[in-house]
Amino acid sequence: MKKYMIAAILIGVGIVIAFPLFSMTYYTMVRTSTPEFCASCHEIKPAVVAWRSSTHVNNPQGFVADCMDCHLPAPHKTFDFFFAKTLHGAKDVIKHFIIDEYDRQKNREAAYASFDNAQCQKCHRNLLGMPHKRGAMLAHRTVLYPRPGYEKKCVDCHYDLVHNDQVTVMYKQYRQVPYQAKGLRKL
Repeated sequence: MKKYMIAAILIGVGIVIAFPLFSMTYYTMVRTSTPEFCASCHEIKPAVVAWRSSTHVNNPQGFVADCMDCHLPAPHKTFDFFFAKTLHGAKDVIKHFIIDEYDRQKNREAAYASFDNAQCQKCHRNLLGMPHKRGAMLAHRTVLYPRPGYEKKCVDCHYDLVHNDQVTVMYKQYRQVPYQAKGLRKL
């Protein structure tokens, strides 16, 4: 009887400690995963303003892809998500307080270098189902099934899609010319 009582007390204490700790962690992660939170940092504000005028917010489908969707692993990969979020947050805070001048272009290139195609493919799943756009279908095929040594990232061609300084929103249904990826950047 005594063993069961000690075990029950330890389980009770564990629940009393773990539940508030988990709740506070979850609350913090949810509140710091919003575009409004990202825009609270003056270095990131131009990126959020550009994002708000992009097709990742303004599109005929009504879908919104926010900062977390592109810059962090999927939330169902819990450990990877928490690790990446903590690492990015710590890095941004350290850069904010230690580095004198924020180089937006340098940080943009570092973010693009860290992107994985899986980040884009969380939302863009049917990349080969474009029978009326054969060129796009073939380009996507080379990204999805690359030959060794010819690997590409989505952002190699679509580097200007979200975070550009264009002030007008180009809805698909109102464009004179359809969106075309700029192609591979010349370094």
